[in-house]
Order: sequence, then structure tokens, then C-alpha cells
Amino acid sequence: MSVHVREVLVRPVEPSEEGRYKALMEEHHYLGALPKIGETLWYVATWQEAWVALLSFSAAAWKCAPRDRWIGWSYTHQYDRLKLVVNQSRFCILPGWHLPNLGSHVLALSEKRLCSDWQKRFCHPVLLMETFVDPARFRGTVYKAANWILAGTSRGYRRVSKGYANARSPKMVFLKPLRKESRLFLSQAVLDPSYQTGGTKIMLRAVSMYSLPDFFAAIPDPRRTHGRRHRLATVLALAAGAHLAGMRGYRGMSDWAKSLGERARARFGCRIENGHRVVPSEGIIRDVLIRVDPVELDKALNRWNDVYGRKDTSLAIDGKTMCNAIDDEGHQTHVMSVIGHETKTCYTQKK
Repeated sequence: MSVHVREVLVRPVEPSEEGRYKALMEEHHYLGALPKIGETLWYVATWQEAWVALLSFSAAAWKCAPRDRWIGWSYTHQYDRLKLVVNQSRFCILPGWHLPNLGSHVLALSEKRLCSDWQKRFCHPVLLMETFVDPARFRGTVYKAANWILAGTSRGYRRVSKGYANARSPKMVFLKPLRKESRLFLSQAVLDPSYQTGGTKIMLRAVSMYSLPDFFAAIPDPRRTHGRRHRLATVLALAAGAHLAGMRGYRGMSDWAKSLGERARARFGCRIENGHRVVPSEGIIRDVLIRVDPVELDKALNRWNDVYGRKDTSLAIDGKTMCNAIDDEGHQTHVMSVIGHETKTCYTQKK
């Protein structure tokens, strides 16, 4: 049987084929199969009716120093733009199909259709592919042949349920831009509107988590002492952290706080109950934010922003008349705001 590599095609795996895909990946890939969690696409390469290779694309790694250095983005941009990066998490050429140039051809075919498939399935574009290669097993030859960029070597950490753990060996990090301007789009101060995937959000570093409660420590607590379970500074720090991470509304803030691991909860100063750190409920967050002095809260947030917040190269001053907002003297309320051009951060407001 004569097989021409150019006759090989790549297409998404149909729902009825997912069982076969997982079984083959589990059997033939040294890392086994990956569950379909979040944004994930599975592809199969075929020659006529035969399955030749399997590929999996999923969410990008949260942290990857070689990738982040290559892009040139700051950590404040990184969290907001990770959805534009896709991780090629599995690539398996099935037994009997290890033919010359097959691997690079399959990678090229998947690259051609990934952008449109991802947009159709998840309703947002992608700009960059990444993958990790174990140098103890492979040399990354197929990625080099497909013109992927060797960005460097990872530090050897891997994600676990409670943070990060040291892996057995560092991995080679390969990148493949899906557009010529991918690096520029991902690193620029203001993201092109066509690539925005939601509200602005940042990833908080450990030092920022530790520091947030200190900025709220001097704010008077409006609650009664009796029945007070969580420090005011901790509740406000969690609410601010959730907002910076893109959460909106009391429910979103509460869900974000609940998602934090033990280490992150400790950094925010959460109290210990039965050996575990506990976070305030949605009701407590709502009660605190409704009753806390807004002027003192605004001052505290601006102090934190001066130290840790993102910097703007220019500011806009804008005035608004608040509809149906009448002050004690019967006058309509006017508010002046200072807004950062790049970050859209409101630095201060003045009545």
C-alpha cells in the first residue's frame, strides 16, 4: 500500500468518535489521555478511512517563563490574554504510521484550521500555540521541521490541585504564532478590540495578596463586634482581588474567593476553622461593601494602585452629571473622574 503524506487530512473528532479517540490516546501516548475540561478541541489525522494521528488543543499554561519572555507581556496583561494562547497538549502518531514528513504535515494542517475552528466553537480568536516537549524522550524534531520556535526550557514545575509542584524534568517550550503580528498584539498596552475576550482582569502575585489587607486595615469597621467572624481588611481585600481578577457582582466575588487554595487564603489573612482557612460568604461580602465608608475605601484602593497597579502613559479627565442624584442642598450631583487611557483604570473621582 503506497501512502502519500499529502493525502492525509486533519479534522475535528466527532462526538461519536470520542470514545475511540480516548482509548487510542490512553494506549499509545506516554502521558495517557486528557479529559475534555474547559476549552478543548480534539483532532484526528486520516488517510482515506484510516486514523493516522491524534492531536489535542486545550487551555494555555498559566505560567511559562520562556513563553512570557518571548511575548514580552507583563503579568498584568498575561491573565487577561491567556485565552488567546492555545496549548497543544497531546500529539500522537499511531503505530505503523511513522512516515517521513508526516508529523510536520499534520501540524501544518491543524494550524491552518485551528483559528476558524476555535472561533466557531468558543466564540473568540486565538493568536499563539504552545507545546512542551520532554527532552528526556524527544528532541522536538517534528516541531522544528514545522517551523515552531524553541523559546527556551521550563523550570520544571507543574500544576497540581494546591498550587505548583516540581516536575521530574524541565520541558522544552515550543511556540507557533498563528499570525505575523501575534507577539505585537499580545504584548501591546491596549489590546485590539477584536481580540478582547471579556472585561479587564489581572493575575495577582503573592506579594499583592499579602499586601492588600494592610491597605484596608485602618478603615473603621461598620459592623457590630458580636458575631463578627472575618476581619474587615480580609473581606475588603478578597472583594478587591476578585474585582481585579475580572469578577463582577457579589456572587462572582464570592465564587472567586471560594476557588482560592489554602495558600492564597492564608495570604489574604482568612481565619482558620477546623484546620482549614475559610472565606466570607456572599452575604458577608455584600453587607460589608454596602456599609463600609466609600471615601475611606476609595483612598485605600488608590494607595494600593499607586504601589502595585498598572501605569498609564496618559490620563483622561471626564465629567458626568448623575441622573436622579440630588445632594442635600437640592442640586444635581456632578462627578469628575480621572481615567487611564491604556488600562481604563479610574484613578480617582471628585464630586
